[in-house]
Amino acid sequence: MLAGQLRHLPWPAAAAGLDATARLRHLAAGALRTGRPLAIWREPGREHPRLLVARSLEASYTGLPPALDDQAPAGFAFFPFRDSDHNPALFLPADVRFDAARPETVAVAPAARELVPGLTAWLGLPPLAELAWHHSALPVPHTATEAEYTTLVRTGVAAIADKSVVKVVSSRAARHPLPVGFDPLAAFAQLSEQYSRAFVSLVSAPGVGTWLGASPEVLAEVTADGQFHTMALAGTQPLVPGVPPQDAIWRQKEIEEQALVARYIVSCFKQLRLREYHETGPRTVAAGQLLHLRTDFEVDLKNVPFASSLGTDMLRLLHPTSAVGGMPKVPALAFLQAHEGYDRAYYSGFLGPVNVEAPGISRLFVNLRCLQVRATEAILYAGTGLTIDSDPAREWQETEMKMQTVAAVLPAIS
Repeated sequence: MLAGQLRHLPWPAAAAGLDATARLRHLAAGALRTGRPLAIWREPGREHPRLLVARSLEASYTGLPPALDDQAPAGFAFFPFRDSDHNPALFLPADVRFDAARPETVAVAPAARELVPGLTAWLGLPPLAELAWHHSALPVPHTATEAEYTTLVRTGVAAIADKSVVKVVSSRAARHPLPVGFDPLAAFAQLSEQYSRAFVSLVSAPGVGTWLGASPEVLAEVTADGQFHTMALAGTQPLVPGVPPQDAIWRQKEIEEQALVARYIVSCFKQLRLREYHETGPRTVAAGQLLHLRTDFEVDLKNVPFASSLGTDMLRLLHPTSAVGGMPKVPALAFLQAHEGYDRAYYSGFLGPVNVEAPGISRLFVNLRCLQVRATEAILYAGTGLTIDSDPAREWQETEMKMQTVAAVLPAIS
C-alpha cells in the first residue's frame, strides 16, 4: 500500500511514558496475545528497528515468491530453504506497522481498518511483562554428532570427486537449552547492538514458530535510486584481533568456493540476457567475529529494458543460492535431500521487507546465523561449502564458529 493511504494512530495518553523500545514490545505483546504473525527487524547500518503485524496467518500469501517491484503489496517475506506443507513460504502483509525511529504513531493499512478499534484499546492498556511467542509443533530436527557430520563431509567430497556435483553446502543443527522466561526480544536487541552491519530479525508466526537471526548476506535488494544489488558471500575464517580484514590470507579452498558462487550469479544474469552489470570484489569483509570473501553485483535498473521484472526474476533464479545449496543446483539439492539427514526449515531460506519503507524499496537476506526458539530450547543452524579440498575437522569447526554468532546472546546453562 502507498504510504499516503495508511492511517496513523497516535498513542493514547496512557502510553506517554513509554519509549520507542517499550512501545515496540507493547505492540509485539498485543500481536502475540491475539495469535497474529509478526516480524521485527533492524536493517544493516540502521539504529532503529521496525515492526510489522499481519491480520492473520490466513491473510498471508503462501507459496509464491514476492514480486520486487513498486506495484507489489507491502509486507515481509519469510521463505524456507524448501517450500513444503510443514514449512510454508510466507509473505506477511504490512497490516500494522511501527517504526521505532518515528514512535509517535502506529500505521494501519486500508485492508486492516477493522483492527483500529481493538488496536486503539490495546495501546492504552498496561504493558505485559512476558510475551507469548509462537512455537513450532514439529519434531525437533536431528542434530548431527561430529562423527555424523564428518561422514556427511566425506560423502560430499566424494560426490565432487566423481563429478556428481561441483560444490555442495552441507549443514547441521544443534540444540541449546533455554531458561524459563527467555526473552527473544531482548536477544534481538542484543544482536542488533553486537552486529550493526547485519540484518537482524525476529519472526514469529502460528505453526511456523519463532526465528531469530543476524544475517550478513543480501540475496536481492532494490534501492530507492533504482539499483538492484546482490552478492556472492562465501569462504570463512575467524577474525584475528588486531589484524585488519584486508590483511587476511585465504586458502585456495575458500577462494575457489567463493568464485563458484560469483560465477553462479553471473550465469543467472546470462540466463536473463543481462550484460550491463557492475561487479566489485572479491574483498574480505567482517561479519561479527568471522571474515568472509564477498563480491558485490549491481545493476542500474534505469538502463534495463525489463527493469520491472529483473528483481523478481533474479530472486527466482537465485534461491536457493549456490552459497547455501551448491552447484549445479538440481544435483546439489538432490544430494542434500539424500544425505543431510534433517529438515533445514527456514534456515538458509530468505527473509526481509518488501515495499514497507516505500514503494519500490525491497531488501531480502539469506536466513543465515539464525536459530529457532522452542519452548525450552533453541535450535541453532550452520553450514559450510564443500570443495574437493575440504577437511572434515575444519568444516565442523567452521559450523561451530558460525553458530557462535547467535549463541553469544543465549544464556549459559550450567
